[in-house]
Amino acid sequence: MPLLNASRRRLLRSGAAVIAASAALPMARAQAARGSSRNPVVAQIVDVSLQQQDVSKDFLIGSRAAWADLNSRAGARGRTVQHLSIETDGSPGSLRAALAQVRDNPACVALSGTVAAITARQLWDHLRAENLAIAHAAPWLQDAGDVDERTFPIFATRQDQIVHALKSLSNMGVRDLGAIYATPQDYALQHDGVERTAAALQLRLQSFRNTGDARDLGQRLNSGTPAILLFVGGTPELARFTQGLEKQSRQRYLVALADVNLQTLMQMGAARNTPVIATQPVPMVTASLPVVRAYRDVLGRLFDEPPSPLGLAGFLAARYTSEVLDDVDGAMTRANVMTAFQKRAALDMGGYRISFNPQRFGSTYVTQSMLTADGRVIG
Repeated sequence: MPLLNASRRRLLRSGAAVIAASAALPMARAQAARGSSRNPVVAQIVDVSLQQQDVSKDFLIGSRAAWADLNSRAGARGRTVQHLSIETDGSPGSLRAALAQVRDNPACVALSGTVAAITARQLWDHLRAENLAIAHAAPWLQDAGDVDERTFPIFATRQDQIVHALKSLSNMGVRDLGAIYATPQDYALQHDGVERTAAALQLRLQSFRNTGDARDLGQRLNSGTPAILLFVGGTPELARFTQGLEKQSRQRYLVALADVNLQTLMQMGAARNTPVIATQPVPMVTASLPVVRAYRDVLGRLFDEPPSPLGLAGFLAARYTSEVLDDVDGAMTRANVMTAFQKRAALDMGGYRISFNPQRFGSTYVTQSMLTADGRVIG
């Protein structure tokens, strides 16, 4: 079964945004030479590799919907924002080429909504190595240690999500937990944090590091493996893991993080007899908050797509970036935009509140959703 439907494939694969940005580049450079661009460029780097596209596609659609809506109502501000989406294939060379497009475009005043999580982490490394003074706003996602003077996360970290998930289990009387790491990279990035969180909550933890097909790992679990498993990894690996669990006689329950797209999980053939609960650092898409209602309305008008938590996250990333750009003093330059972001003012975006803590993260908000056997996602 194809992972993406036709409209999503066209949306992600079309080069319209990149082509339009390339055509506008000479004009943008001329404007930058005069000191500012009336219509600034905001770049979004998107990993559309097989491992990440299930997360990236919805996040990108949400961001595009937000920018299109904001620009349609930009008359009072006297300017629009050119949203430049740059696709990568997950390779280091592709990411370096994407960053070069940003660096060499003087009209590009900020990065916003980098997706998915591994790409956001790698981009953070590249920005530090090049010492590129450009704001990196609302990446999906950032770890607790991945923040510096140019990075402005607005979503709860994976560590916050793990704390939320494990604390819920601890409060339910669960004392034994298994942690499944879908890839060696997931293990390297997350193992220490999971161990510390489990110890703080007095949970006995067994760790399982997958190095091959996740379905084989699911089949190899035995009666001594805890019934509740924290899955650290992406949607394709989780789908394969549940297929392996289907061969087990013991019922298991899976807790996943926001790197998993529950809607896509069912499309990829996940076993229906294994309950999956996933954390999300955004409100439920059925919530009555004004910003969530706005997301549903804009998405319905502009795209033939159902609402999703990842789409809402992309929408929030763009809206936050726009709010900060509106507060820029003076010319719309990278330096002035960076200064506006570094003020880290608290914002209430229609009920989703961003208020930076001493660790420079804008939110610790986490919800949980469950994938039901009939394919519905409920809160």
